[in-house]
Amino acid sequence: MKPAWLQRLNAMFQSMPWLRRIVLAVIALMLLPYLLVFVYALPFTRPVSTLMLSELVLFRGYDRRWVSLDDISPALVRSVMMSEDGQFCMHAGVDWRQMRGVVQDALDGEATRGASTIPMQTAKNLFLWNGRSFIRKGLELPLALGTDFVLSKRRIMEIYLNIAEWGPGIYGAEAAAQHHFKTSAAKLSSRQAALLAVSLPNPFTRVASKPSRGMQRLAAIVERRARNSGAYIKCIYD
Repeated sequence: MKPAWLQRLNAMFQSMPWLRRIVLAVIALMLLPYLLVFVYALPFTRPVSTLMLSELVLFRGYDRRWVSLDDISPALVRSVMMSEDGQFCMHAGVDWRQMRGVVQDALDGEATRGASTIPMQTAKNLFLWNGRSFIRKGLELPLALGTDFVLSKRRIMEIYLNIAEWGPGIYGAEAAAQHHFKTSAAKLSSRQAALLAVSLPNPFTRVASKPSRGMQRLAAIVERRARNSGAYIKCIYD
């Protein structure tokens, strides 16, 4: 015999068939990203971000030129990793130690720091939206774990560096290198790579080609960390 709550649910769906269709559509929408991750594991696929799709919907267009990870300067890979997610090769999509610290800060009423890993940012860029909310973060965590489980670290980094936003309508390392420094992603210098890395949190106020003194100081720190990254990047360059 079915539980009472299940009987009531069935009765509600029978009396309101449109509600059942909405629920099924929401479930399908939530499952779609997990299916797309398997598609994105194929090396010939070139995923786009939700922001890139929004540019098309708003008839603005964007500049994105997909390049393989082998055609991106190792200096940029190292700089982005050291700036955004130093434990990228060690965790499984979520840095739980950092996450616990953020939760504790929030519970203590203190200002929270960022704890988004590269898999989390990749999942957010591919499937979710910008902005800070518990709903988005709740959706982002399992997506990051699934992304890290299905995709290799090299593939995650390749996708991330090809969908990251580096200015208005500028997406991916190649378009960013051309726009900011008139060079290719493969030929970025260590300082140019560091400037691009430190601009990622907000490329609208942190312009890599017009860095403030604060950006220059941050870039110098990231550049030094990138040179000494060693074991931290073994999952990319083993």
